[in-house]
Amino acid sequence: MLRRNFVKSTLGVAGAAIAAGETFANPTGTLAPNKFKLKYASHFGMFQNSVGKDVIDQLKFMADQGFMALEDNGMMGRPVEEQEKIAKEMLRLKMEMGVFVVDKGGNGANTLAAGKKENIDIFLNGCRKAVEVAKRVNAKWMTVVPGDFERNLPIGVQTGHVIDALRRGAEILEPAGLVMVLEPLSDSPNLFLRTSDQTYEICRGVNSKSCKILYDIYHMQKNEGRLIHNIDMTWSEIDYFQIGDEPGRNEPTTGEINYKNIFKYIYDRSKKENKSFIMGMEHGVSQKGKEGETALIKAYVDSDNFAM
Repeated sequence: MLRRNFVKSTLGVAGAAIAAGETFANPTGTLAPNKFKLKYASHFGMFQNSVGKDVIDQLKFMADQGFMALEDNGMMGRPVEEQEKIAKEMLRLKMEMGVFVVDKGGNGANTLAAGKKENIDIFLNGCRKAVEVAKRVNAKWMTVVPGDFERNLPIGVQTGHVIDALRRGAEILEPAGLVMVLEPLSDSPNLFLRTSDQTYEICRGVNSKSCKILYDIYHMQKNEGRLIHNIDMTWSEIDYFQIGDEPGRNEPTTGEINYKNIFKYIYDRSKKENKSFIMGMEHGVSQKGKEGETALIKAYVDSDNFAM
């Protein structure tokens, strides 16, 4: 019932989308899902005003709208039964699993830059557990944040410690065909990993197909700007993107970032190189209620509507 009500409430938006060559999904099958050019991965909770809190209903709704991938940062913390239930439904819907976060105690905790055995052991134990979760939910990528600076050590020594720890993590993940994606962040100046070029350097040092860059466009706009230029410079080590407009960390079109141009660049280059990325929708919703979720869908329809 909730899903039908949502579709009724979005007829105006759907009409506009149809005129632009796009359509919103309808559970009855009378309209086709949006045919996005890129693989946008939504999060649980992003559409709960439209469809309720049940994760399976949310997955169905995501697929109805054309969002054929999922991110769930907290997947490692879910009960095994729920992980299996989510994976089964995603398989039925033909949805792909995006990133979840390797549990190592939080973004600023257990810094790998310190080179301490106890911190590395926590990280490696998280990698081992992540392998089991990834198998269960058909995941390939997992987010790793190396933690804070260890400011009593020279930056080169810290970088060496991080590379050493990540090599050991890669040794756990590589046999399973998994990839840890390192995410430079803007949340705090205390965080060790801050820019795309620094992350590129570390990935080259680790030298493993299981250690790549998660390029979060929101964080990189805050920390370094020149987004397309820096994506181009670090492209060979990027394995995953995340989305959020700045300021506000909400959906595209709500801030200063020209997402249509960025999406076009990623799409065009990926097509030439026969690559494919999941684009994680790691952001909030700028407006409240169902109306805000309708606006979010329209923002993706608009931003994905670039000339090929």
